[in-house]
Amino acid sequence: MDWIDRLNGLIGRLVAWGALAMTALTLVVVVLRYVFDEGTLVLQESVLYLHGIAFMLAIPWTLKQGGHVRVDLLYGRLDERSRARIDLAGHLLLLLPLSAFIVWTSAPYVAASWRILEGSPDVGGIPGIFLLKTLIPLMATLLFLQGLAEIARAWRQARR
Repeated sequence: MDWIDRLNGLIGRLVAWGALAMTALTLVVVVLRYVFDEGTLVLQESVLYLHGIAFMLAIPWTLKQGGHVRVDLLYGRLDERSRARIDLAGHLLLLLPLSAFIVWTSAPYVAASWRILEGSPDVGGIPGIFLLKTLIPLMATLLFLQGLAEIARAWRQARR
């Protein structure tokens, strides 16, 4: 459980730095375009790649932090043990099956992209769309692992 938390914590910190890089690159793109009347496709696509990386890899980290949206109308009024039971049921019945389904259904899509080493549709763009698409099953795998850690935590809490 701890190694999963550490892994997703490390990824979360890297994503935070990536968001800072994305902000800086966006500033550079805007200055180049509106001050120097220059455009650079690679920088623009880099911002898109960083944006995709941030969203996909922040999902498991957000679960670790307890930041996903819940219907708190009832959940917030329950005691710790009842909340742990709801979390346990939600993770077992919804999160793990959904994560496994995403890995299973995205694998052919990602494999096809890797077979042709899919790149940008724009001339001069980044030739790494296949890497970006790999984030789909990676995110689902990390989410599955974090779900297991959350299940272990909820199980302990529910037994108290």
